[in-house]
Amino acid sequence: MSGNASVVQGLSNAKLEALVEMMFLAASADGDFSDVERQHFLSSLESLTDGRLAKAELESLLRRAQIDLELSGRDVRLAAVKERLPEPGARKVALSLAIQVTAADGIIRTSERELILETAEALEIDRDEAADLVIKLSSP
Repeated sequence: MSGNASVVQGLSNAKLEALVEMMFLAASADGDFSDVERQHFLSSLESLTDGRLAKAELESLLRRAQIDLELSGRDVRLAAVKERLPEPGARKVALSLAIQVTAADGIIRTSERELILETAEALEIDRDEAADLVIKLSSP
């Protein structure tokens, strides 16, 4: 996560919010945003943002991401994330964070793996590169 944190420090709040939304989309991809995932999610965000976003602000971003997802659907939200993260490096960080959130419960299910690859495609990240990231980031 430390490599990601250094990239994140230079990001604007809008880009930071896009990362938060990306992580939320990953966490809720299996249709189940468990308490374990939520706690991991919040603690990851706190360390990742290095305290730039207060817990209340993170909770608020999380609620907004949830509402946006319900209103417009996953594909539209992925496109919105991509739009707010024009740099390939930031998109790769977003995908890495999404994979880490997905792996937080110790298992990346086949459905989650497919969603990760779809996410990579939406962010214009090569599928093979995404598959390598999944292997690297989900290994204990």
